[in-house]
Amino acid sequence: MKQTTVRTARAMALLIALLGLTTMSASAMHIAEGMLPVPWAIGWGAVCVPFVVAGFFAIKRKVEQAPRAKILLAMCGAFAFVLSALKLPSFNGSCSHPTGVGLGAILFGPMTMAVLGLIVLLFQALLLAHGGLTTLGANLFSMAIAGPILAWLVYQLLRKVKAPAAVAVFAAAALGDLFTYVVTSVQLGVINGGMVKFLAIFAVTQIPLAIAEGLLTVVIFNVLEKYSKDELRQLAVL
Repeated sequence: MKQTTVRTARAMALLIALLGLTTMSASAMHIAEGMLPVPWAIGWGAVCVPFVVAGFFAIKRKVEQAPRAKILLAMCGAFAFVLSALKLPSFNGSCSHPTGVGLGAILFGPMTMAVLGLIVLLFQALLLAHGGLTTLGANLFSMAIAGPILAWLVYQLLRKVKAPAAVAVFAAAALGDLFTYVVTSVQLGVINGGMVKFLAIFAVTQIPLAIAEGLLTVVIFNVLEKYSKDELRQLAVL
């Protein structure tokens, strides 16, 4: 019980510190309300439904597999909420931000992040005017489905070839972040034209953000590896 309390306190301290960074924010980059035609908005929402359903079953399995990991699950959701709420100005009035989904994908699998991402994006749209309800499906697919899937695949591949955990975590978090913006650029480019333009615009700010997110995720993973090793073993992460 004491060890669990210590871990919870450390997680809360980390989140408070990250929340303090939100004062650096400017304007938002999730695809904003009204930027997608109705058929596209509905289509992206429909595409996300099976992933979200699979995510609920994945969470159920993970909780049964490691009941004490509920705190880690909540922390992953909070981590994604805080990081994806950070916004750094890019060009032409647009912005970039970290995603924070790599950590949850590594610990709980990519489908779990579809559910956590839905909660995160819904709260951000309603409370922070970050993103939108009509673009919820498109944002969910890019940030909480495509990004986590790639992050999980990268982590699994690197661990299978015996890469150090820090290298695998960094690559997974950073590439998952970048892939989110590749998908977002495709989503916007298909509708508005100029897919390469969107990729070029966001690359300038997103590449440094992806590197920073990768490093931060490694730091957090190292802390969890030290203080929550039993839970990570139950989740088959270690």
